[in-house]
Amino acid sequence: MSEDDSTAAPGTVAARPAATIYDIADLAGVNPSTVSRALTKPGRISARTEKKIRDAAAQLNYRVNPMARALPTGRTRTLGLLVADLTNPMFFDLMRGAEQSASRSGYTLVLAESQESGERELQAAGRVAPSVDGLVLVTTRMTDDEIRRIAGGKPLVVINRRVEAIPAVVPDLQSGVGEALEHLRDAGHRSVAYLSGPARSWMSRARWELILDRAVALGMNVVEIGPNPPTVDGGRAALTRVRAAGVTAAIAYNDLMAIGLMQQAQEGGMDVPGDVSIVGFDDIFGSDFTSPKLTTVSIPYERIGELAIGEVLTLIGDAPGVPTGPGAAEGTSGVTGADLTTRLTVRGSTGPAPGT
Repeated sequence: MSEDDSTAAPGTVAARPAATIYDIADLAGVNPSTVSRALTKPGRISARTEKKIRDAAAQLNYRVNPMARALPTGRTRTLGLLVADLTNPMFFDLMRGAEQSASRSGYTLVLAESQESGERELQAAGRVAPSVDGLVLVTTRMTDDEIRRIAGGKPLVVINRRVEAIPAVVPDLQSGVGEALEHLRDAGHRSVAYLSGPARSWMSRARWELILDRAVALGMNVVEIGPNPPTVDGGRAALTRVRAAGVTAAIAYNDLMAIGLMQQAQEGGMDVPGDVSIVGFDDIFGSDFTSPKLTTVSIPYERIGELAIGEVLTLIGDAPGVPTGPGAAEGTSGVTGADLTTRLTVRGSTGPAPGT
């Protein structure tokens, strides 16, 4: 038997040819072009016709081959999402929003992690970029020049960061920070510490500058303690400096640090919030599992993920249509979306200042 002989050997089952969009079109009773639209750009045809096509595709066990599609179009219909730390629950909602938005537009999301390292992130971006149509960097630790260099060769959007000439999605911190400081002031606190995050975190600096300005305006004393690793252990290690600062309240860069600070304080015999009030950022899954439950600044990360994918698809030229309005996505493209206002969620980790 020659290598070209298609007859199956005795005792074997011949492989069925892979289904094509033409097979689906025949089974569903529609044009091949309609099949293509249904499978690559959901929502562009009627729901009834799309369901008929998807049922036919499932019956034929049809699978899209992104590499084959990339040959004539130059596109893989995949997007890269690079995050700093997969173990941080902050990213859960963001990744969900990004995945849902990508899926609605017929794209697959590829995930990579930098482990809070700008060097690892640059390497990961180099590995991922050739096989995706666009990139989204979340809490990136790369330099501005490195980000612009990558953006020169691939559509790119950043989250929680502003870089000149690069589209970005950044939440509005004004309300959340203002509410947190006013809450502490109204509880009698006059001295507050900010536990900053990584030295290369743009968002940590932005939060500190806003806290500093707002605290001074409210007549409060404020001190920065850091930089710190954005982890539970980072929060634990900061307690000694918090106590040395003589403050009655602390605002941590994120909830993980706030939880670590709380744990270390309680293990050292301190009462939370009796001896020190603690506020976090992000309102992660589990922030209300602590005892007491954590007061935190809530950030709409699921919506941020959705907007970032919509923005990168705009750059690619395949935007699903992002609703416009005041305030959310910021960048050179001028795309805006639903309001990304932050807000304070008050729980049990904050209370009256000692002696009040």
